[in-house]
Amino acid sequence: MATKHQRLMTIEDRIEELRGEIDGIIDARVAAIAGESPGVPAGVIRNLLTARAPSCRCAQYIELCVKDAKTQD
Repeated sequence: MATKHQRLMTIEDRIEELRGEIDGIIDARVAAIAGESPGVPAGVIRNLLTARAPSCRCAQYIELCVKDAKTQD
């Protein structure tokens, strides 16, 4: 019986994939806020969104999710 060999992703590949997803989520949030705040540069908005966890995209994502959960309550 032939089995399909599936290439396992390295942790580095998974991290890069997650970073890309997180960047997409942050970019979408930046675009939404920029639509409500004409004249504010997207870079400034992004910096304000990610300033609480500047060293790690995963931490930035978690911080944004926590903030969203608190505002929905």
